[in-house]
Amino acid sequence: MADPTAPTTYLAFLRAVNVGGRTVTMERLRALFTELGLSEVRSYIQSGNVFFRTDEPDRAALTRRIEQHLEEALGYPVPTMLRTVEEVEELLASDPFAGIELTPDTRHCVVFLSEPLPADLELPRSTPKGDLEVVSATPGAAFVVVHIINGRPAGNPGAAFGKTYRGHGTARFLHTTVKILAAAKKE
Repeated sequence: MADPTAPTTYLAFLRAVNVGGRTVTMERLRALFTELGLSEVRSYIQSGNVFFRTDEPDRAALTRRIEQHLEEALGYPVPTMLRTVEEVEELLASDPFAGIELTPDTRHCVVFLSEPLPADLELPRSTPKGDLEVVSATPGAAFVVVHIINGRPAGNPGAAFGKTYRGHGTARFLHTTVKILAAAKKE
C-alpha cells in the first residue's frame, strides 16, 4: 500500500508541444516544470511527456498552475492532462483494445482527456470517413483506432468525439504509452 504522505509521481501529458511550429526543447520544458517547485522532473521523447513528484494535494489547482506557467513562458496554451503512475497502470491493465486486431493499417491510440466525453456520445463511434473509431472510454481517456491512409495515420484522434466535446485531449499511441509509463517508473 502506498504511503499517503509520500509525494505523488505524476505523468503530465501535454497537448500542442512540438507540433504545428510550436517547438520547445525537453530541456526547456523540464526547466519550466522545475521553476514551479516540482521535484525529480524528467521527460520522455519530444512529444510533451513530463514526469515529476509533488506533495500538492489539489490536482485541478496544480493543472491550472502548470498550464498558466507554460502559456506565460511559451506564448501559447498547453493543455495538460495529469495522471498518476497508478492511474496509467490501471488504464493499461484494463486492456482497452482487447479483441481489436492491430494491423499494419491501424494504430491504437490513447487520448488523455481533460473532461469526460459527453454522456450521450454513443460508443463505439466512427468518423464519417471511417478513418477514426472511438471504441471505448473512461472518464479520463478515450481509446481510438486510427487507420493509416496513404502511409500516414488519419487526422487528430480527438476529431472522432464530435463538436459536442468541449474539453481537451492529447493522443499517444498505445505502445508509446506503455513506454512512457515504464520511463516514469524508473527511479
